[in-house]
Amino acid sequence: MRINEAWHKANVMPKNATLDQRILRHAEHAKHCACRPVPPPLLELVEKHEG
Repeated sequence: MRINEAWHKANVMPKNATLDQRILRHAEHAKHCACRPVPPPLLELVEKHEG
């Protein structure tokens, strides 16, 4: 798997992120980087966000 270092540096997960922030960050991460999949507990929420 390949990491998009520039994207990661520009899009750090906020400390104590809210659920909405986590969903948005993981959705964007899936679009811009292939280093890891969306965590299973958030996958359905991310898919709904994108749909």
